[in-house]
Amino acid sequence: MNEQIYTNYRLQLPDQEILGTLVVRDGLIADIQPGIVNSGENGEGDYLLPGLIELHTDNLERCMSPRPGIRWPLEAAAVYHDRDLASAGVTTVCDAIAIGDIATSSPRLTNFSQMIDVISQREAKGSFCVEHRIHLRCELAYEQVYEITAEYANHPLLSMISLMDHTPGQRQFIRLDKFKEYYMGKHGVTADQMEDFIITRQQKQQIYAQKNRLALVELADANGISLASHDDATVEHVQEAVENGVVLAEFPTTLEAAKAAHSLGLQVLMGAPNLVLGGSHSGNVSAMELVLENLVDVISSDYVPQSLLQSIFMIAHKTGKPIYEAMQLFTSNPAKAINLFSDRGSLEIGKKANLITVHDDGIVPRIMKTICRGDRVS
Repeated sequence: MNEQIYTNYRLQLPDQEILGTLVVRDGLIADIQPGIVNSGENGEGDYLLPGLIELHTDNLERCMSPRPGIRWPLEAAAVYHDRDLASAGVTTVCDAIAIGDIATSSPRLTNFSQMIDVISQREAKGSFCVEHRIHLRCELAYEQVYEITAEYANHPLLSMISLMDHTPGQRQFIRLDKFKEYYMGKHGVTADQMEDFIITRQQKQQIYAQKNRLALVELADANGISLASHDDATVEHVQEAVENGVVLAEFPTTLEAAKAAHSLGLQVLMGAPNLVLGGSHSGNVSAMELVLENLVDVISSDYVPQSLLQSIFMIAHKTGKPIYEAMQLFTSNPAKAINLFSDRGSLEIGKKANLITVHDDGIVPRIMKTICRGDRVS
């Protein structure tokens, strides 16, 4: 029997904080009790939380391409990505992998298969620090998006499909100046090329988007895959998502859309970088504004894994909520969204010992340890 004891920690339980002791046996939480014991690891009053659960991160892409035009060796990038997550307190991640893009030069058009392969192989070998799953981000205006996604419909790691539409003039890019800034900066589209680029993107949306949407919705339903909408901006967008069987509204761009999503029973996901930076880099609604309206159910790190932990404490400070309540947006709620709450997402006896210990100095909280399935990984 493999046993670890964590005592004198502020244990963040589903509905309360206690100063107490948590026992792990053979990778599972075996006991939780108030009070301090003489054996085990003494946390000296630090926090002990469930491991964080990440539903949407592009961090693997960042590790593969740390600068424009650079392609890092894929195996090394996957290791860096996994270590980034472990050090950020993430113990379960849905790696976001894009299928298609609206820029013909985008590496997303060719990288997806290698990314899925490396995740699958390393997960099968048990060589990752944390548990990896797959989230396919499907660009609806891309002609081949359904055919490619269908090839992975029965993949054992596939947990989410999101429906994306980055066509200029709507959703995330309702402001064309922000669209131009993004694609000129990231994809090298010149000012002279931009007008034709926008027109071509809008034409492809008219031809392919609705057909692909209907096919992907049917695919997700037939295979029991959690479905997300992306960048909903209007009540009509949200209503369409509900009709499609969506469970998660990712990054609604307006207060109106977030309110509609929440009222219609969708879980609303917002980005931790938006919280930390005080607003959206695309000029969309502030995540903290939605948090203060109690309209947010899940927080994702998007492109900065380390932003998750800081956001828990920011939310607690801004709202006056205790840590055990603020953390639900990062732990139990995302677990429920992808049907994993039965064995993770909270400190409860019988669940996986996916844990983080945290020291808060009042400036920036920091991870002291990340434990995945009972083993320390960071």
